[in-house]
Amino acid sequence: MSGLFEDFRSEFNKPNNTLVQLILVNTVVFLLLLLAKVGLQMAQNMDVYYFIRGQMMLPGGLSDFLRKPWTLVTYFFMHEDIFHILYNMLFLYWFGRLIDEYLGNRRLIGLYIMGGLAGGVLYLVMYNLVPYFQNQADTARMLGASAAAFSVAVGAATLLPNYTFHLFLIGAVRIKYIVLFFIIISFAQSAGPNAGGNLAHLGGALMGFCYVKLLQNGTDLGRPIYWIADGWSNLLKPKPPVKVSYRQRSSASTQGGSYLATTGTATAVSTPDQDEVDMILDKISRSGYESLTREEKQKLFRASQRN
Repeated sequence: MSGLFEDFRSEFNKPNNTLVQLILVNTVVFLLLLLAKVGLQMAQNMDVYYFIRGQMMLPGGLSDFLRKPWTLVTYFFMHEDIFHILYNMLFLYWFGRLIDEYLGNRRLIGLYIMGGLAGGVLYLVMYNLVPYFQNQADTARMLGASAAAFSVAVGAATLLPNYTFHLFLIGAVRIKYIVLFFIIISFAQSAGPNAGGNLAHLGGALMGFCYVKLLQNGTDLGRPIYWIADGWSNLLKPKPPVKVSYRQRSSASTQGGSYLATTGTATAVSTPDQDEVDMILDKISRSGYESLTREEKQKLFRASQRN
């Protein structure tokens, strides 16, 4: 058991491992709720379980939500059904790999959280303003990472519409058609028994599209998320004492402060000049787009923003 905890901790300590960390957080929450459900059911005390669950699910009624505003975040890290979490995590993994590879792990966490928030907001708006849903608002509850996963999927399809997935028994299909299929299904079911969940899908999808389109135009909607994530990370991360020798300080000062500039930004991908872009394009013509490294793909994206 200690080895399992070490594996979990190792995955959380790895840099640039956001996709796996998101999946792990969802899995851990699911397992904890499952253990609580089984244990409390054996103890014949399910009221406690229902109370715990109620503190995490997003209510449809506005008055209930105002009493539990944190549920706008907790709902998209929570699942009760094994097939529900399996579907959402597979969806997140398939499309999250593309966002992570082409835009980086910060944009992935931004898309996930902003999509979850957008899905929750649309759910609340529809259940409190649209007459069809208003009579269901007081009893409606929502959980699951579907809206966040839809945001990531639509973001990937907006960024790379012609990227292909090889589907079992079907073959190569462009991801824009895969995502469009799921959006149509969600829209068709937005007035059915799982209306709230499908409305949240559409909210997440809209956020994914807007997020990437605005990013391509130079506006990053995820900046508040990055700021919060960085603050949380710095709060939890122990700060080792920094020892700087006289030679290091002298070198930094003679190079215009480059010593300070290299700390904290070592993982950033610089905007390439035209020669670098030409080299990347030559590599694509020789070996195809998939032969590019993660850094080269991100450089090419930055160059497209600049142009």
